Amino acid sequence: MAGHSKWANIKHKKAATDAKRGKIFTRLIKEITVAAKMGGGDVSTNPRLRLAMDKAYDNNMPKDNVERAIKRGCGDLEGVNYEEIRYEGYGIGGAAVMVDCLTDNKVRTVADVRHAFSKFGGNMGTDGCVAFQFQHCGQLLFAPGVDEDALMEAALDAGADDVMTHEDGSIEVITPPYELHTIKQALEAAGFKAEFGEVSMKPQNEVEFTGDDAVKMQKLLDALEALDDVQEVYTSAVLDE
Repeated sequence: MAGHSKWANIKHKKAATDAKRGKIFTRLIKEITVAAKMGGGDVSTNPRLRLAMDKAYDNNMPKDNVERAIKRGCGDLEGVNYEEIRYEGYGIGGAAVMVDCLTDNKVRTVADVRHAFSKFGGNMGTDGCVAFQFQHCGQLLFAPGVDEDALMEAALDAGADDVMTHEDGSIEVITPPYELHTIKQALEAAGFKAEFGEVSMKPQNEVEFTGDDAVKMQKLLDALEALDDVQEVYTSAVLDE
């Protein structure tokens, strides 16, 4: 994509993520609780729980917090009953937006999400209207300058689905969603340390925004991210800084 720096975009996203560290803890506790409720407290048979725990520890969450969340999910401790729900819609210029929520009050959540869409120039759509445009996968990003051939060989040997080199020289490794941590560890053992890694809904096609449109789109994404019931926001928009 002309003029688009994957490296700069990911670093910007990481900085934004670091800035809301307190909210991340709340979201991770919700995710661990729901994962344990749905699949049990044994990480060896519950890949979603393993993924949530790995992310919690990557974000330096205390072990006690993690264990309490698992106990709440398994019913050993009292807690709020969360329900998963996904909303889909369009932002500026028709860019796809998906909003994953965990809520104890669907009426409140849908009203909040719809209000954010409409206030900042977007439209909430119907179920499935944009989901087909995204791939559920793990993403590992390596800094420009890494040995491409050696990383590709190590990544594919470790079970990665794809390896892509971007215009700016950064290299992206795509993994099955629940094997991200295992592949990340295998690559670290081979001498390759990712600068950024997450399980995400990766857009199949990206739309680049600049100037006022980028500012407007960022306001919509920020408004959705700020909602208490929102866990993750995914978009096909790439915003020029």
